Amino acid sequence: MEHSFTENIKQILKQEFGKNAETVFEKSLLIQYLNEKTRSANRGSKARGSFANLYAIYVIIEDYIAKNYHKKGDYSAYEGALFSILFARQRELPFGSKLQNHALNNRVNSEFEKFFPTSEFKPIIHDNATNRYWLNENLLKIQVGKKTFNIAETIIKIIDEYVRTKQDAFLHFVKSCEELQKIGTTRPEKVEEFIIGLLAPNVDARLFEIVSYSILKYYYHNQKIYWGFEIDKLNEENLTLYKTGRTNANDGGIDFVMRPLGKFFQVTETLDFKKYFLDIDKIQKYPISFIIKSTENAEDILQKIKDNANKTYSIAAIVKKYMACIEEVINISILTIRFQKAVKQGYLNNILDEIVLQSKVEFNYEEEDAEF
Repeated sequence: MEHSFTENIKQILKQEFGKNAETVFEKSLLIQYLNEKTRSANRGSKARGSFANLYAIYVIIEDYIAKNYHKKGDYSAYEGALFSILFARQRELPFGSKLQNHALNNRVNSEFEKFFPTSEFKPIIHDNATNRYWLNENLLKIQVGKKTFNIAETIIKIIDEYVRTKQDAFLHFVKSCEELQKIGTTRPEKVEEFIIGLLAPNVDARLFEIVSYSILKYYYHNQKIYWGFEIDKLNEENLTLYKTGRTNANDGGIDFVMRPLGKFFQVTETLDFKKYFLDIDKIQKYPISFIIKSTENAEDILQKIKDNANKTYSIAAIVKKYMACIEEVINISILTIRFQKAVKQGYLNNILDEIVLQSKVEFNYEEEDAEF
């Protein structure tokens, strides 16, 4: 399958292999896999990026090149790269600070197998006993006629180009936000249109979480609650929404928490009931609200979750107990309505400011503030 970034890949191959570039592309399953994983490169900041699986391949190949196996030596005799070193390196890379270990352990191989079910090779070789890793060298050596090309350095260049493209897109996004900040008071309709455009199913998961948080923070901002331990000594307090970590971190945490109600929110894009039930289990069946990147009706989403759960669990009481823990479903339509209410209360520019702030932190642009 060809897409806009395919041309970038083929241009790198031409620089590396000249007239053999097209043949290398056709014969290399690893390059074809990269081609599948880089579809979002030129779609701008709103398209979901694919970093975890790419970086798993990247860091193992970096180790392979560092040991000079792309030029000489018997890689089959190599003791393998240590997980701790590979994992630390992944998190040093752009957008990689919150990556987990799943890609190194199984996700790359399982996804590769889906794309190429007849391939006898899987990209990552892992020894559970020693926790060491290798890249399957069969996928790095491409035979073209009588020549054998090692594509290790080429893989690094392709992934570097993809990352650079995504960085440019996110930098452009932040700059666009800042331009809107300048005209927020004179052209509020432009700001509204921009933010509503970020509430879409194809938006990058991290951006969707940032925008959801920014909207809900100011939607609840003016709502008050009265509480206390004595009836004649009540405290008046505004509802305050807190982000509890980095976005889309897959760290097992809860995304937002509200004081003083203690209400939990989790952002997701899947309708797989197992994900919802897992989140409910994590907090010992404490009530939780789900913010879902979907245009489906909230009632239909709940019904779909329930129906799928009933197909798996034979005990209706178990499903009922889990479903009772879903306090609220907030879909894109509900988010849009809450955004419009917050705008009527005068918080449009505050929401945009929050999106800019959270985006700079998330995409590591905070250090560039002086240049904007």
